[in-house]
Amino acid sequence: MIRWITIGILSLGLVGAAIWGYQEHQEKNAILIQAENSYQKSFHELSYYMDLLHDEIGTVLAMNSHERLSPKFVDIWRITSEAHSNVSQLPLGLLPFNKTEEFLSNIGDFTYRTAIRNLDDDPLTEDETKVLEDLYVQANDIKDELRHVQHLALENNLRWMDVQLALVNNDQTDNTIIDGFKTVEKQVEGYAEANSQSGLIGVSTKPEDHFENLPGKKLSEEEALDKSRKIFDINSKENIEITPSGDGADIPIYSVSYQNGEKRAYMDLSQKGGYPLTLLIERPVENKKLSLHDGQEHAEKYLEQFDFDDMELYQSMELNNVGMYSFNYNQDGIRIYSDSVEVKVALDNGDVLGVTASEYYSNHHEREIDEPELTEEEAREFVNTNVQIEESGLAIITNDVDEEVLTYEFLGTFNNDTYRIFINAMDGREEKVEKLGGKELKYS
Repeated sequence: MIRWITIGILSLGLVGAAIWGYQEHQEKNAILIQAENSYQKSFHELSYYMDLLHDEIGTVLAMNSHERLSPKFVDIWRITSEAHSNVSQLPLGLLPFNKTEEFLSNIGDFTYRTAIRNLDDDPLTEDETKVLEDLYVQANDIKDELRHVQHLALENNLRWMDVQLALVNNDQTDNTIIDGFKTVEKQVEGYAEANSQSGLIGVSTKPEDHFENLPGKKLSEEEALDKSRKIFDINSKENIEITPSGDGADIPIYSVSYQNGEKRAYMDLSQKGGYPLTLLIERPVENKKLSLHDGQEHAEKYLEQFDFDDMELYQSMELNNVGMYSFNYNQDGIRIYSDSVEVKVALDNGDVLGVTASEYYSNHHEREIDEPELTEEEAREFVNTNVQIEESGLAIITNDVDEEVLTYEFLGTFNNDTYRIFINAMDGREEKVEKLGGKELKYS
């Protein structure tokens, strides 16, 4: 009797295991099918948008109405954004495809800059028309290659999950999809050089990054570890790891991590000079003992420690017993928004828990600032009359086309909300309007 009971129990166990295994298999299959469908959707939409991009550029070349050109350029900008989004959703992270993404971004930048200017007063130049003609040909070549890959993928029932597996295993031999995208990337690499020579596409008007001009000598790994321990406020060399950035990085850095119990810390430290570009420390924050103003003092002392001179607080907020502070560089009484630093401070004991300073180190330099053409009173006339202005001053911001512009900054209220409004100090253009409050600063 016991023997049959035992056999029955084992049989039930086997059946249960079989059912569980089957369910696990079904769930994994469902996840794989979902991922495959997502990749297929992104790829087919990418092909569609490249078709549409080619057609829309051709339409612009055929048009003769300045009134219709600007909306059409906005359409092209939107299409390139959609195509770029689809590229980012494909499993191509291990496949060099940055030139194609850059190509799409540059088309978007070029068409956006053109769309927002007054084409009646400043029509397309011959050089710009030539750029569009070149982009028309280039978009056609990319479109045709993507359509070829799409045809082969459908004809041979190729799967994107196989592409992902091949990339992860570094086995890229005889993979139709990978070969097709490599062909696209090689084509675009040739276009990029030709486009950059025009001086109209692929060239940003934003000031160049000045990371290479950071003061100080290059730190060895041991020196970087010593500096990291001071910043993390730890004495031991245990539980801390450091990794240098690879060749070709925009800025040589050391990525440093530390974990001990509930405290974890991460930092990107510049190899030259040893500057903390980003810092994040995770630990439980106890009951609040410091005010938001007290936390500001701790943040300012931290900035002084790393020689951030002439910094001015322009925004602060509190969240979960942590103070968050945004500072800008101030040159001759003019706030420079691109030279910014964000600091997080624990309001239980004043520890600095986060720093984002890469924007400051990338953009900071002394500027030659022209005198404004408008007075502050004249600039006020360009602000919506329903806005109650509380504060004002001069500021330099980066506008929508990556140009630094001198503006009058007005802080005002409307319908119980607070807004920051930037009016161009030269011509009265409304450069930017920001609603304040309800946004958490990000640290990464």
